[in-house]
Amino acid sequence: MPTLAFPPFVRLGVFVASGLLLGACGGDDGPDEAAPQAATCPSAVPATARCLQGQDSAGAYYLIAMPQDWNGHLVLHAHGGPSLDAPTMERATEDLTRWAVMVKAGYAWAGSTFRQGGVEVRAAAEDTERLRRIFREHVARPQRTILHGQSWGAGVAAKAAEMFTAETVGSQPYDAVLLTSGVLAGGTRSYDFRTDLRVVYQYLCNNHPRPGEAQYPLNIGLPAGATMTQADLNARTAECLGLNLPAAQRTPAQQAKVDTITRVVRIPASAIQSHLNWGTFHFQDVVARRTGGASPFGNTGAVYSGSADDAALNAGVARYRADPAAVQRFAADTDPTGRIPVPVLSTKWISDPTAFVELDAYFKQTMESGGSGARLVQTFTREGTHSYISDPTYPTLLAALLRWVEQGAKPAPAEIAQQCPGFEARFGAGCSFVPDYVPAALDTRVVPRDRP
Repeated sequence: MPTLAFPPFVRLGVFVASGLLLGACGGDDGPDEAAPQAATCPSAVPATARCLQGQDSAGAYYLIAMPQDWNGHLVLHAHGGPSLDAPTMERATEDLTRWAVMVKAGYAWAGSTFRQGGVEVRAAAEDTERLRRIFREHVARPQRTILHGQSWGAGVAAKAAEMFTAETVGSQPYDAVLLTSGVLAGGTRSYDFRTDLRVVYQYLCNNHPRPGEAQYPLNIGLPAGATMTQADLNARTAECLGLNLPAAQRTPAQQAKVDTITRVVRIPASAIQSHLNWGTFHFQDVVARRTGGASPFGNTGAVYSGSADDAALNAGVARYRADPAAVQRFAADTDPTGRIPVPVLSTKWISDPTAFVELDAYFKQTMESGGSGARLVQTFTREGTHSYISDPTYPTLLAALLRWVEQGAKPAPAEIAQQCPGFEARFGAGCSFVPDYVPAALDTRVVPRDRP
């Protein structure tokens, strides 16, 4: 197996002396994987970095970036979404472009596209672990490996940290876990509000499906063979809600319906379209491909409030009972158990409209019930977006995790907030941690309901 050629590392001598040899390194169990090939780095990555790419034995594409002045640590990235399309290398390039700050901070970075599109968490966790083995076999043996999950990928990372441990793989594969903007309540609870959105939207608009079209249970998203596109759905929301228009240009009837949705479902108007898309096409993927045709989503017992006539709304919305077997099957794939044996640090923008901050409150309960509560530190920021918070935020969190792992110094949110400004000189402004913020319980944001 050929040794890969890298530019000289400033600290290479230290790594070789420590046994961190670049090149072909074996030792992990699992199928043989082809060596990655040299690739052109995205322009956001430092010009001195070295990039490698490949496709693993399961079909997932991946991209690796090695900074010239490598600090010896690997960030193993699990991406968000998920996309329903077949994976392409472009997805890995987009991810590395977004997280280029980690390479600028001296970390090696490796990200998989996952082997397939769709809502399948365990498979994505397996693909992420496979990439860790590829990195160790063909690139380098990192001193520390930090598993990073973003958005839906935070659920993937949490599941991977439960699945792959010293007991299951022979040595501890991940030294710590970083969860950012995470969807952290598992599939059986994180998507409840999208069921609510589907039924409230249909009550108000009655065009998804239209009366003259084939009717189906809204909690399946779409029938398995349906060919509706996102453009089709956008046209329907434009017709009923005027989401394609500024608020001032909507009709009074359209704006009244938008206002009803924002109050009842408790999402901003700017997020209605994206959540309706997920509640349509991702629900279709889950039901048709993951849970045997039965839906794990339901709203029996949910009492909606915030409309002009709540009694009429609750009497008029469609009601669905989640299928118990489908719930069990979906939970086994997507729901965290809270049994993670390494330090976990999370962060979220307080106003995140995609992954509600209340999901983090539920995750904390899960970690406590799973016996890992002492290994979790949660942080929150005043500024940001769902997709990215700010450049100095991520190096701050990574540094805090490494201190926790190497020195046993569990960080307090206030300490992280104090340390962040020290990274702004190098990475630009953007520190906005709110150390005393505590999110409310999930059922204060998402209407409680009966569960099988």
